[in-house]
Amino acid sequence: MALASSADDLEFTPEPFSTLYQRSVYQSMQSQIGQVLQPLRRRLKKLPDGVQEDVQKILDLEVEIRRRYRSLLQRKINTIRIRMHGDYHLGQVLYTGKDFFIIDFEGEPARPLSERRIKRSPLRDVAGMLRSFHYASYAALYGQVSGIHPEDFPALEPWAHFWYTWVSVAFLKAYLSVAKEKPFLPADPTEVQLLLDVYLLEKSMYELGYELNNRPDWVKVPLQGLLQLLSASR
Repeated sequence: MALASSADDLEFTPEPFSTLYQRSVYQSMQSQIGQVLQPLRRRLKKLPDGVQEDVQKILDLEVEIRRRYRSLLQRKINTIRIRMHGDYHLGQVLYTGKDFFIIDFEGEPARPLSERRIKRSPLRDVAGMLRSFHYASYAALYGQVSGIHPEDFPALEPWAHFWYTWVSVAFLKAYLSVAKEKPFLPADPTEVQLLLDVYLLEKSMYELGYELNNRPDWVKVPLQGLLQLLSASR
């Protein structure tokens, strides 16, 4: 709401969410597919056996991923776009015991500054936080944080998914209750859902590429997120 409130500073003045902008977002997401899946194919046999099966599932779902992104072109989305955080996750939120402070508004450091300054839908930030809840849950489950043993996974995975789902519901419900009448959110819930779905998919694909290049041991976390997203509403 603060980032959308300036009418005097052009850097923070909201801009239309035009059909031309919708197409540019769509094209960017389509390009991302090749940037992530091509290296994934090349490195498939070098990944651990337990990961290769899920990677192959994602590769086989390329047509479905493209179909999900294509939903951006099916209707005009009536909203505006604003400056946003750009790298919003649990690590950027500090709790004082009484309130929350959000830090590091510079966006994703790996992206060019010109790209980080582009105005977008704040639902992209919302998707980032929802993905962060998934990471918190599944990183613990896979033993990246707490040392849980692999043999415990079948019994604990439903609880990890339960926690992630309901924390996400609580966060999203609270966010929408405050922001639902603001111009940076579409008035039509169908359009809110459409944007949130494609941004969640885009963020998960970005995470998959990032982990593949930087932390291959973590690649199974975004893989699980992608499989869960792609299994919904199929």
